[in-house]
Amino acid sequence: MAPLGKLIGPTINARNYKARIVANFLGLDIETTPEFQMGVDNKTPEYLAKYPAGKVPVFESADGFSLTDSSAIAYYVASKSGSDSPLLGQTPEETGEILQFILFAEADYSPAMAGTIYPLLDYMPLIKPAHQQAEQQLARFLGVLNALLVDRTFLVGERLTIADVVVACDLIMAFKLYLEEADRKQYRNLTRYFKTMVAQPAFKAVIGNVELCKERVKPKAPAKKEKKEKKPAQEPKPKAEKPKPKPAADDADAEEEAAPAAKPKSKLDLLPKPKMILDDWKRFYSNNNTKPDAMNWLWEHFDDEGYSFWKVEYKYNDELTQRFMTNNLISGFFNRLERARKYAFGNLLTLGEDNDNMIWGYFIVRGLEVPEEVTDAADYESFDWSPADYKDPKTRAEIEDCFAWEGPALPRECYDGKTFK
Repeated sequence: MAPLGKLIGPTINARNYKARIVANFLGLDIETTPEFQMGVDNKTPEYLAKYPAGKVPVFESADGFSLTDSSAIAYYVASKSGSDSPLLGQTPEETGEILQFILFAEADYSPAMAGTIYPLLDYMPLIKPAHQQAEQQLARFLGVLNALLVDRTFLVGERLTIADVVVACDLIMAFKLYLEEADRKQYRNLTRYFKTMVAQPAFKAVIGNVELCKERVKPKAPAKKEKKEKKPAQEPKPKAEKPKPKPAADDADAEEEAAPAAKPKSKLDLLPKPKMILDDWKRFYSNNNTKPDAMNWLWEHFDDEGYSFWKVEYKYNDELTQRFMTNNLISGFFNRLERARKYAFGNLLTLGEDNDNMIWGYFIVRGLEVPEEVTDAADYESFDWSPADYKDPKTRAEIEDCFAWEGPALPRECYDGKTFK
């Protein structure tokens, strides 16, 4: 049987895999280009004349028909076995669902994945705020898929479809380079699904065995700057008459005054030494019952000149869906608060039910205002921080129940939470 057409692009590439897996599943033949060099062959004038965007892969059929999007190519190949192709929807509803997952993978998940992993591979610049935002989006979209797959083997119906081929291929890079064992446990439904997909004969024939990530890929260390060569010495200028030397003691004083003072790591380090050491509180909180022991210790030792309380509430609670996803969002925020580790302590709780929940909690911070170490976090703006008077009985009760994750002062029933310490 003559090949259906030629798939032009590097053969070891997740986007290239999609059409080949579909063809393998359906028993169709596609010609490939193992010699293709990414960044070279798709930059030639001949290639750009035919495909101005320089996208890879592209598909060319024998009659001159061509496509340039990997998922569109895979869908086209799936349709070549007829309208009853087992990989396509059998009803308008199934077709709609298949397209929904393909577009989700391409328009939502893939940009977040690229923004997270590509900077680590040095494919694009590592700009911290943008990278943190991409990580947060990636976690959100992985959580969406994990929730959907809680009771599904396949994305649409009871059989493998083109949606599974596209989504599974787009997940390969994350599972190989980013999602460590702990992450895979967090997304256990998605991990089970991915393992099921890549174990299918049609997948294995194209991509072989997929080795799951053991250690997350890390960004390359910046290259050391080469030392500039010293300029050749210029002829000395005529010496001016030397001033009379000062006494040695004056010279020593002058040197001491000229020596620059050590720059503090944070403005908070310039504050007067507090009466309460935050690390002492963190240790006591970790090693004792929260109520009454730890809270009694805190009220006895709290230094309201050195620290302040802040009530923290998420601004977009109406957008929250599954509670485990909400808790993952808290984890992502805490990961981006690393600079504040020395200067802050807090609890954020997931309260309520699935599709009707909220993020709520309290923080202790060094100083009397929210410090730069907190406000500099990429998603700080997603939360309202309001000063809290811990001497007010109602507020004190809320703080105690918040730090204990239970009690009548909580606005709603606590599902789970995270402690920043």
